[in-house]
Amino acid sequence: MSWGALYAQLGGVNKHSTSLGKIWLSVLFIFRITILVLAAESVWGDEQSDFTCNTQQPGCKNVCYDHFFPVSHIRMWCLQLIFVSTPALLVAMHVAYRKRGDKRSMLASNGTEKMSDTELETLKKRRLPITGPLWWTYTCSLFFRLIFEGGFMYALYFVYDGFQMPRLVKCEQWPCPNKVDCFISRPTEKTIFTIFMVSSSAICMVLNVAELCYLIVKALLRCSARNSRRNQPRYSPQDTLVRDTTLLQNQKNEMLLSGQNAGGRCL
Repeated sequence: MSWGALYAQLGGVNKHSTSLGKIWLSVLFIFRITILVLAAESVWGDEQSDFTCNTQQPGCKNVCYDHFFPVSHIRMWCLQLIFVSTPALLVAMHVAYRKRGDKRSMLASNGTEKMSDTELETLKKRRLPITGPLWWTYTCSLFFRLIFEGGFMYALYFVYDGFQMPRLVKCEQWPCPNKVDCFISRPTEKTIFTIFMVSSSAICMVLNVAELCYLIVKALLRCSARNSRRNQPRYSPQDTLVRDTTLLQNQKNEMLLSGQNAGGRCL
């Protein structure tokens, strides 16, 4: 799996996201993908070889290991990160589609078939505002991120009956002759890493909820400002001319009245 290619794709989306979205991407790669690649794989690398049971029955150890570890933690977290990152790639596709439409519009307005290097560079660096259809795509991506994060956290809790790795498990699956004791290697270290990965996932969920609320509030404020502008009275040029003429006439009348009053005081 090429995490660098994934980071390059998400980095393009990060340019058009909010500040909370940039923090989410940093948490995703620093506290989740980096820890998963550098540390977690070495911690779970010996989970099957060091899984020992107090029996010599052929096949018993493999069956017990499959019963208590139906899915590896590492593979589940990799699958979770792929699913969580997929909605952001949809935003990247939407941004690319918008920029392609803008490029066609610029070519049509210029009457040429090719853009200059400066125009292409400006178009690439331009940040699209999260409004209109892009707002709906971005908010839907946040919503699906929350669903995937919560779903995988629940699956991890349901499959392993909690986030704590037990030291001893009792197995009575066939072909074990009776109830046997099986021991997991380095359970404390695995518990620490599991809690750390779950905490990082919870932080990402909090950031997604905060960003979703932020986008909804901004959209409501835009709608309110648009409605207030619509409700303001609109004056035609003729109404403006009449209003200005009336204002000038009132000022002249006030000046005449003040002049007459001053003359009366002098007499």
